[in-house]
Amino acid sequence: MQSSRWRIPLILAITVFVHYIDRNNLPIVLPQIAREFGWSNRELGVYGNYLLGAFYLTFGVAQVVLSPLAERFGIKRSLMLSIVGFSVCTMLFYPLGHSLMALIGLRLLLGVAESVHMPMNSALVSRWFPPHERGRANSIYVAGILVALAVAPLLIVPLAERYGWRLAFALLGLAGLLISLPLVAWFVSDVPDARHADKLRSLSLKGAGIGAALHVPKSVLALYIVAGAGNAFCVFGVLNWLPSYLNRTRGIEFGELSLPLFAVFVAGIVGVFAWAYVGDRTGKRTAYASLGLLLAGVCVVLTAFAPTNALAVALLAAGVFLQSSFNAQEFATLQQMASPERVGAITGLYNGTTVLVGGVGGSFIPGTLTALTGDFRAGLLSIACGACVVSLLMAWLTYRLRAYAPAG
Repeated sequence: MQSSRWRIPLILAITVFVHYIDRNNLPIVLPQIAREFGWSNRELGVYGNYLLGAFYLTFGVAQVVLSPLAERFGIKRSLMLSIVGFSVCTMLFYPLGHSLMALIGLRLLLGVAESVHMPMNSALVSRWFPPHERGRANSIYVAGILVALAVAPLLIVPLAERYGWRLAFALLGLAGLLISLPLVAWFVSDVPDARHADKLRSLSLKGAGIGAALHVPKSVLALYIVAGAGNAFCVFGVLNWLPSYLNRTRGIEFGELSLPLFAVFVAGIVGVFAWAYVGDRTGKRTAYASLGLLLAGVCVVLTAFAPTNALAVALLAAGVFLQSSFNAQEFATLQQMASPERVGAITGLYNGTTVLVGGVGGSFIPGTLTALTGDFRAGLLSIACGACVVSLLMAWLTYRLRAYAPAG
């Protein structure tokens, strides 16, 4: 039972790895696209807004609309359909990605295709794991995001330099059909059978009091969604603009971006597992997230004024480690606020709204500031401000949740 349960988030981590490779490939090759199309820094800020923001627009709206339908259609079937969709969309960049409008259109389609993936992952974890294990279970597949972000530059930059970014996208899309789809088809089940369900109830009793369900009003859920949107702004602001910042402002050549980006995102992988363990053991998920975001904002501010590239990368790595205090607790906190049969729908509402607001904002706000000033540091400082705001919101949420904690 233990091995079969923990196999599920491991498989989900592989699917998320491929998902995020397909999602984040465009920001990585954006400097190469800019050179190919002859864009200046200001033009990169303007056109990059549309390219990066298009994905998050449809990704967010589709999650809110489609997640309840996907949960009723079947978690496993919806997950497999999503994998087919985003794999095919990524492959289509090879024959169709020769103009700005075509790239925007394909990013819009990719957002729809990927939309229900994370909500269905959350629904699976809520059905297979008791509350006091969900932080670690969620962290396994969430780590797939950070592994993808760390590995993506090592994989995509050499492929794009040797074969061109379009062919690189086609190969990455094919991986989803050959790897992710068979694993989900063969090894993932929607819900535990009767024997496993009895053992899960026993485990839930052993962990009673840690991560127990909270019956919170809509205002508390709304507060968490607002904080999640701010966190998404910080996350996607870094993901979307970090390669261009290091290339254009720090002067790191495109072919040398792999190691700096790898170092930054490895720090995030370590952080997710460390913060998830602490959150599961103590139950103080929102308090740690508040502290982590505050310190992450400080690191990002210092990055903008770092005199050397090595120090800038070190500060960015520290900031991503601290920011992962939110990511490690994100879905476990949400799963406490939702009834078991509604986890997928509530996750879709949360993730869709936060990505729509934060993802689009993380594309447009730093990009607009860069377009206005011609300096990527202005965009970076906006991300630091966002982290500080989220820290305050999470501190307020921690205070609010005390009123709804189980007695004893």
